[in-house]
Amino acid sequence: MADRTRTRLLNALKSSGPQTAADLADNLNVTSVAVRQHLDGMHGEGLVDFEDVKGSVGRPKRVWGLTAAGHQQFPDSHSTLIVGLLEGLSDLYGEDGLENLIAHREAKTGQLYKTAMSGAQDLHGRVEMLADLRSREGYMAEVIREDGAFLLVENHCSICAAATACQGFCRSELTLFKDVLGPEAKVERIEHLLSGDRRCMYRITPCERADTGK
Repeated sequence: MADRTRTRLLNALKSSGPQTAADLADNLNVTSVAVRQHLDGMHGEGLVDFEDVKGSVGRPKRVWGLTAAGHQQFPDSHSTLIVGLLEGLSDLYGEDGLENLIAHREAKTGQLYKTAMSGAQDLHGRVEMLADLRSREGYMAEVIREDGAFLLVENHCSICAAATACQGFCRSELTLFKDVLGPEAKVERIEHLLSGDRRCMYRITPCERADTGK
């Protein structure tokens, strides 16, 4: 039970970002005492850290979040093997070889996504199906509505090591989303894990709304 609670705490901090112990206890239906005990233990292991945030009144709130070591508790698709393969490919075939690999992956993934999304009736449906496909691949994706637009949030990057070694993968992901969502959608990356944000996030706006500036 203790291991399960610890896993749930790590998942909550990964998917929803920094939170107070009280918020974690409420959201997970666990006692505050148990949450604090786990957080103290994980803090000792270097998996979580905290910041005391002052509010307008009362005591500062202690907000807990994952450290870099905490984020590494989530798998990234055999990172060591992937980075080694990319380095070998670059040594053998140069930058052109890497670009050809990225383009091939983008084309194959695009075909799979378009086939899976073919039954969607509108942009909202395609975005929801895209999030589901990405979650199955380990990206912990979700969709949030915001002022007529959709936010595609990826709380985990399952190819983080590959993208760190070759950022062409990140460029390709953005191109892929634009392609599979079609010409009626404007897609922008507004948060980027490799730029220091805690996750990747994309704003998807219907073109008629984007064009009018509303």
